[in-house]
Amino acid sequence: MKAHSNFLLQTVLYLFGVGQIVAAEADWPRFRGPNGSGIAVDAAPPVTWTDKQHLKWKRPLPGPGTSSPIVVGNKVFVTSWTGPGTGGGALQRHLVCLNRADGAVLWSKAVAGEADPDAYSGFLQDHGYASHTPACDGERVYVYFGRAGALAFDLEGKELWHVNLGNDSNSKNWGSAASPVVYKDMVIICASEESHAVYALDQRTGKQRWKAEGDALDYVFSTPVLATHEGRTDLLVSMPDELWGLNPDTGKLRWYAQTRLPGNISPGVLLGDGVAYAFGGFPRTGAVAVKLGGQNDVTQTHLQWAGTTSTYVPTPVLHEGRLYCATDNGYALCLDAKSGEVLFRERLEGASATGRGGKPFYASAVLAGRNVYAVSRRNGTFVFAAAPQFKLVARNLLESDKSQCNATPAIVGRQLFLRTDAALYCFENPAKP
Repeated sequence: MKAHSNFLLQTVLYLFGVGQIVAAEADWPRFRGPNGSGIAVDAAPPVTWTDKQHLKWKRPLPGPGTSSPIVVGNKVFVTSWTGPGTGGGALQRHLVCLNRADGAVLWSKAVAGEADPDAYSGFLQDHGYASHTPACDGERVYVYFGRAGALAFDLEGKELWHVNLGNDSNSKNWGSAASPVVYKDMVIICASEESHAVYALDQRTGKQRWKAEGDALDYVFSTPVLATHEGRTDLLVSMPDELWGLNPDTGKLRWYAQTRLPGNISPGVLLGDGVAYAFGGFPRTGAVAVKLGGQNDVTQTHLQWAGTTSTYVPTPVLHEGRLYCATDNGYALCLDAKSGEVLFRERLEGASATGRGGKPFYASAVLAGRNVYAVSRRNGTFVFAAAPQFKLVARNLLESDKSQCNATPAIVGRQLFLRTDAALYCFENPAKP
């Protein structure tokens, strides 16, 4: 039996003797939650917080990282790196397991870096060497550390396997970022920079089950998404100029659509009502909607709309027929999901342009209740209403922590987990009286 047998927990529990029915909390077991949507169903995290208000605990981390925390049962997992840019020494990545109740470190594992790591210079300084969020199936936690390989640990910290997925680097020295995805008895990893390939590995052994290659994967930084439509599940991978639908059991290409999103792709694909939404591109950003299903080239038959107002790095959320995000250049953006029409594009005052290239947002949006949470890199978390008209609900600052924040938060129940380069925070909405 699995240690945490139903990590999605979309059930309803009856409290005997109390006569009250309550919804069970859903874990946050991968990047952007259970299905990669970034939506916390029925969660009620705090809307406002500070270094003291609604802070349940704070835990310093071994080093910085762009990866997000994940939450499974009473455990929180997050990765970091030490070495270049953190005081010197050899590069190491770290997987840290914390107690959800109080933030105490239950265990921490260090993984030696590659012998010749990418230079800590240029844009690599913006996000470093720990950009891949872990994933958990309730028995094992999976991490990808780029050229240092993919690993699996049990929930008590025992290393189960470690495999290398390539040693290449792109010429721009950007590093890689795509996070693992659990599917059936496999873990799927897009080793875009390291080998221009998507891999499916056996969860128990790490042995390769299939490999899908493509030169365009060199500039893919987004995490693949699983889409089930009319009884068929596809693995969606967005890349420069194309959206691919792979068979997740074999890695074979089922369909593709030309998106004309050029250059490189960072945002993930969103799903809703039989449609996939892809974003990104450089130097020209855009957004497209592609109907799911079909075979081979579906560009002419399945492309629903294409627009030029979009996001370069952060991934949006889809709620009640509208797409929301905070764009990398500092705007709250809302698009109509059926037409691509811009419903609002409002500057988030105070986000400001910080870091190389002047991008105030790298983290992706998440949604709980009727609010969108967007974490800026150095100027707090912006909360705005998930509504057709823009309304800023709150801006939350951590006065004592001036470190960079590129990570997307995790939301479970009444708690929001936020990591900066310095620490991991748990903010909690007080229980209702």
